[in-house]
Amino acid sequence: MSDQVTLTIDGAEVTVPAGTLIIRAAEQAGIRIPRFCDHPLLKPAGACRQCLVDVAAPDREGNVRPFPKPQASCTMTVMPGMIVNTQHTSEVAAKAQRGIMEFLLINHPLDCPVCDKGGECPLQNQALANGGDGSRFTGAKRVYPKPVTLTSQILLDRDRCILCQRCVRFAKQIAGDPFIDLQGRGGGSSPLDHHLHMGEQIGSFDTQVLGFADTDSNPSGNELTGTNEYAGPAGLPGVIGSTNFGPAHPGETDESGRPFASYFSGNIIQICPVGALTSAQYRFRSRPFDLVSTPSVTEHDASGAAIRVDVRRGEVTRRLAGEDAAVNEEWISDKDRFAFTWQAGDARLRYPLVRNSEGNLVETSWDDALTRVAQAMDRGRSAFLPGGRLTFEDSYAWAKFARLVGQTNDIDHRVRDLSAEENQFLASQVAGTGLGVTYTDVENAGQVLLVGLEPEDECATLFLRLRKGVTAGKLKVATIASVRTPGTLKLSANWLQAAPGTEPEMIEAISAGNPFADLAESLENGVILVGERAVSTPGTLSALVRLAERTNARLAWVPRRAGERGGVEAGTMPNLLPFGRRADEVADRAELSAVWGAELPVTTGRDAVAILEGAASSAITNLFVGGVDLRDFTDPKAAREALQAAEFVVSLEVNRTEVTELADVVLPVAPPTEKPGTFINWEGRLRPFGQALSATSLDDRQVLSRLAALRGIDLGLENLKALYAEVNDLMEHEVEATNAPNVPVPPLPSPAENQVVVATHKQLLDDALTLAGADDLRASARRPVAFVSAQTAANAGVKSGEQITLTTERGSLSLPVVVATMPNKVIWVPQNNGTNVYETLGGHGTLATLSALEVTK
Repeated sequence: MSDQVTLTIDGAEVTVPAGTLIIRAAEQAGIRIPRFCDHPLLKPAGACRQCLVDVAAPDREGNVRPFPKPQASCTMTVMPGMIVNTQHTSEVAAKAQRGIMEFLLINHPLDCPVCDKGGECPLQNQALANGGDGSRFTGAKRVYPKPVTLTSQILLDRDRCILCQRCVRFAKQIAGDPFIDLQGRGGGSSPLDHHLHMGEQIGSFDTQVLGFADTDSNPSGNELTGTNEYAGPAGLPGVIGSTNFGPAHPGETDESGRPFASYFSGNIIQICPVGALTSAQYRFRSRPFDLVSTPSVTEHDASGAAIRVDVRRGEVTRRLAGEDAAVNEEWISDKDRFAFTWQAGDARLRYPLVRNSEGNLVETSWDDALTRVAQAMDRGRSAFLPGGRLTFEDSYAWAKFARLVGQTNDIDHRVRDLSAEENQFLASQVAGTGLGVTYTDVENAGQVLLVGLEPEDECATLFLRLRKGVTAGKLKVATIASVRTPGTLKLSANWLQAAPGTEPEMIEAISAGNPFADLAESLENGVILVGERAVSTPGTLSALVRLAERTNARLAWVPRRAGERGGVEAGTMPNLLPFGRRADEVADRAELSAVWGAELPVTTGRDAVAILEGAASSAITNLFVGGVDLRDFTDPKAAREALQAAEFVVSLEVNRTEVTELADVVLPVAPPTEKPGTFINWEGRLRPFGQALSATSLDDRQVLSRLAALRGIDLGLENLKALYAEVNDLMEHEVEATNAPNVPVPPLPSPAENQVVVATHKQLLDDALTLAGADDLRASARRPVAFVSAQTAANAGVKSGEQITLTTERGSLSLPVVVATMPNKVIWVPQNNGTNVYETLGGHGTLATLSALEVTK
């Protein structure tokens, strides 16, 4: 059979690949066919029937015969010699489409003026373009109580639903979270009668959500819900712990107490072709013609996902997924969609602050604040902690300011666990390498190995692309981790159990002749994705470099924060200059000096931990701090004490934080919505975005440029045109090969009888500063629980659902425990979801005492 098929659509000959749907072939020919259920990234359903066309095709003898009735173009593939007539050339197709539209509008409410979808509604548009001029239906429209709260941020108006199943298919096929589904059949009877006769509708099989009568567990039928909290599709008791009904343990509920839905649930709002699914945050707030839209990029992780920022009267009212086939396609996480209120909340800094003689922060002018900082820099040595959430432009300004004005290599954007091994890894494997492994490469890799990375929590868009490859049958995933997460299950991943500290040993075992020889073979030309958490175990990064060499796999680093990769390329790291240049290389310094017009410092730079130690010991006098959350340091108490001990602290921040309250001068800077810029995502791909809000706030680059001018130095970065001209020259740099890290593995900790090793990572929705104000979203976060093995739980004398206490020299933490399949003597807890593990227990791999929580009577 030929790979190409030629057919005729509306009289025009079209050649498309075999297997193409008729509706796609028409699109390639520039012919529009109306549709509701069809979506290019979802499997065909043929649910709405709006795309009916008149079709004729050759029979076995080659005679072209018309089909007896119109066919759904979204489910039928093309055939050689097929003749398709759409509504443009066939009255049969046009009449069929008008009939379907009339049918869909029988029960649809005519509330377009108050519907959130009004003005951008496919139903509105196609009713006008392809519908009739009247309706023969004269009865009363079907009504439901509304809205139904599906999740803490998604509301359902069942009156408007046309049963296209886009939301159902997205939840099952894309996200892997079947939290919403069709139930009932036909028009049905009143939901008060019996669930078996309930009309077809969208929702979840939950008596409390849909309000149907559960007469099987409540024979009287007088109440909407019976004694069984969760009900199945026929009104029978729900199956606790299944993929569709009811939570099995506290970890499967969100903070609002509902069954956990999905990190990606907001996408169903955007793809809904009517106003049935609405955002609790955006509902009744605006109309599309009131909005000014700006393409942008997420600031929450290193995915580089495209978003659209909608502004009304100087205020961001919503964010939508942008379309970028190479990156996020048309999907974003709920965090990317709903967590934007932090940029304009009550804690927002509007004016510079200085500490007065009484020790209080008071507002002042920019001239006064910058002058104080310039004078302080004359009195001692400075160091810089810019944080990992800056745009590339701002990171570059920090790097240049530190070297030219601060005359130091004491700069580090990493607010997390770090090591000298990681310094060498980033210098040899990441910096200056440009666009490396891409989303498309990952999807088609055949085999991907995840190490120190939980994509669903740490890089949501990457998780969706991995799942797309897995569900298509062209990708297998393996992960080295201490716990099997929900994301691991949804990727059908081969889970290699590794207690904290044993990761290098596990990686070395992936070779020919070992138990993991099959994985080593399948990694040939595959991809290894390593997260920033791999640095927590010495030797892991070194082992991964060796694994990539012996399997010929491509190695890619996936940080968690949006500005981490840009910081590496900009040079906001000790001894690492822009685009992979080395501060200890004479030639590299000379090349950069020629561009910057000044000599560069030659002293060895301190990393973030050493900088804090220097501030605490007075070896560093002035400490410049960017967007830093002290809870992200592996020892928040030590970081806090270092800032308190520092002689002079300057904070460049968007909002009031713990750092600003410890600063001597606070310089307010613009959030992403109020400035243009560029993030560099984990691929190494440039992700530029525009300014969404008109504002007079200054970004980090502008603030540092003005401060440098007071010190008599022109950074040459006052405008972006000058910055890009300079950077474009620096990017043309041949990165010299450097030695990969080769760090030995230290001895593993030996837990005592009542001790466990703590494993932890951040979840997508937690207590992050960038979730401030997004209360609806925060309520949909997973409830914090601790995972242990059955043997570990038995040794501690606890069962699933009971409370346990973890204790170290730093403090203690109590959580409900869930028994899971994982290594013995290991416990996993969420890092910062009402827990603050670094503050109360310690870092990944800490030994903690496990005991049952004592309940006082």
